[in-house]
Amino acid sequence: MKLKLSSGKILVYLTLTKEFEVYYNPDNAVAVDINENNVTLAVFIDRRLHEIYRIETNIGRIVIAYSEKRRRITEGRSTRDRDVRKALRRLREGERKEDIIYKTAKIIEEIARKYSATVVVGNAHRGKSRMASNARKRLRHRIHQWCVSKLVETLNNKPLYVVEESEAYPPSRDPSSGKPIKRYTPSVTRIALRGGRRVKVIKIQLRQARLSNGLAMDRDVIGAINIGLKYLSSDGSPVALGSTGPHAAWAKLVIPSLGPTPLTELKIFTSI
Repeated sequence: MKLKLSSGKILVYLTLTKEFEVYYNPDNAVAVDINENNVTLAVFIDRRLHEIYRIETNIGRIVIAYSEKRRRITEGRSTRDRDVRKALRRLREGERKEDIIYKTAKIIEEIARKYSATVVVGNAHRGKSRMASNARKRLRHRIHQWCVSKLVETLNNKPLYVVEESEAYPPSRDPSSGKPIKRYTPSVTRIALRGGRRVKVIKIQLRQARLSNGLAMDRDVIGAINIGLKYLSSDGSPVALGSTGPHAAWAKLVIPSLGPTPLTELKIFTSI
């Protein structure tokens, strides 16, 4: 319970809790890799990799854009200035970020409940404790930490079985062989989304590496797969990546602001 005095009135804030009875299949998992601008999901059914989802949150770009807006508002002025405070409140950065996180959690919930799966989230507090020295990377670290904390908190308030798995360098290992990945090559894919008379172009940034099984796979997908493999194999049982087909595999691309239904499929690993 929390009390607050406002305009001569005492406001009482009550925290309500609700207990859920959750059924889940321990052989099914939705592995969640949270990144600066996307959340990548690797869905395992009966301990086999079943499908991939890439949820474009763009939170990193939003935070950087708002940081620039705040800099312009406060440049040469005190934050105690009344007009400055009003302008900063109108930005509503926190509300926009939370809305994206809630919609992302809803998408994860729908997928997990569909397969009665455990939700496995990479624990950034244990796996990414080292912060880079320059300001740009410190900002990216804060974005990542905020996303992980808020998303885990939101998922824990849903009727789901949520597990935090160590995220110690998940993209640095080849999921098929366990060998270190030496290098990632950046690439950009653009997708046109049509809505009525307008066409919106979405730019998807990928970083691909060559794996020992002859595939080039995206870094975020590798991270999600390795989180899922680590959780499912923790009891010593075998886990299979499944068949990827002769030429390519695809991720289902989702934009939280446009709803939970996948918009299109994005090629995330190809044969070499």
